Amino acid sequence: MAVRAAVLPAVNAPLRVAEIDLPEPGPGQVRIRLAAAGVCHSDLSLSNGTLRQPAPAVLGHEGAGTVTAVGPDVTTVAPGDRVILNWAPSCGSCHFCGLSEPWLCAHAARGAESPYATLAADGSALYPGLGTAAFAEETVVPAAAALPLPDGVPLADAALLGCAVLTGWGAVHHSARVRAGESVVVLGVGGVGLATLQAARIAGAGPIVAVDVSPGKEELARAAGATEFVVAGDDTAKRVRALTGGMGADVAIECVGRADTIRTAWSATRRGGRTTVVGIGGQEQQVTFTALELFYFGRTLSGCVYGNSDPAADLPAIAAHVRSGALDLSAMVTERIGLDDIPSAFEAMVAGKGGRALVVF
Repeated sequence: MAVRAAVLPAVNAPLRVAEIDLPEPGPGQVRIRLAAAGVCHSDLSLSNGTLRQPAPAVLGHEGAGTVTAVGPDVTTVAPGDRVILNWAPSCGSCHFCGLSEPWLCAHAARGAESPYATLAADGSALYPGLGTAAFAEETVVPAAAALPLPDGVPLADAALLGCAVLTGWGAVHHSARVRAGESVVVLGVGGVGLATLQAARIAGAGPIVAVDVSPGKEELARAAGATEFVVAGDDTAKRVRALTGGMGADVAIECVGRADTIRTAWSATRRGGRTTVVGIGGQEQQVTFTALELFYFGRTLSGCVYGNSDPAADLPAIAAHVRSGALDLSAMVTERIGLDDIPSAFEAMVAGKGGRALVVF
């Protein structure tokens, strides 16, 4: 059966919409009709080679939809079920899974390594971006990559739960372990940054400082929970310290993935505070610290993969906040687009514009 998809012909090549042929789901696989897919900065990183991705490929990993068919031996979902795509399904048996760290699963990325569909025009093999290939009307994924959507969450907006919200929520609650009353600074007000701000607000943090290069994002940031907004500049760390009693923030969460932004987050953190890096930077992005400052400031610097989350365990808790109104998914979406508009959404991310663009099918 042919469906429309946004295809990446090669790394650094422009996306083009084409028809692809999806096979019927095999053993342990699920076919899903997508309702929506978020356009994440990781998709941009896959397209430009910052992150490794075999090509040609169909990108997209932040998605939600409805199961249309299941292969043999699938018992976790059934046709008609609403599901969220999990782009990093854990194997449950590797060293990291044995340590109860499924976000570090040694085999989570294996789904992207094998072709999953073909181009209708010439039959050439296509790879699934991050194992999910959500920039298409339908996809076929391992059953472990399809998580049941809790009741009471709108299906299209639920796509954001698959990456931005799990990452931002986990950065606050699992990596940084923000406590009520602690000050938090979030650097980068894109999709993940907006989710992080909401999670900090729900955690009872305060003050919550948002930092971005675009002054136009202040309204978005404050709606998400920021009590202060700083336009990024050479004095960002100094301004954050001024807004946090002169000490610096208890927690700084970097959602950009640039060496200078990581360094700013570190400098904006108080002595003894925690700096969490969520943004994905390239290998050429080198961050430097002196041995003396590492000793003197006593800060903790940590990376954060997929929010250090266990999606199956975290989604029900997050969904409860969506149902209560505490977590507003629709407020994170600044543009609803079609498949043909994904390249312009990439350009907007590079320019630092907007929150989350959502492809709606």
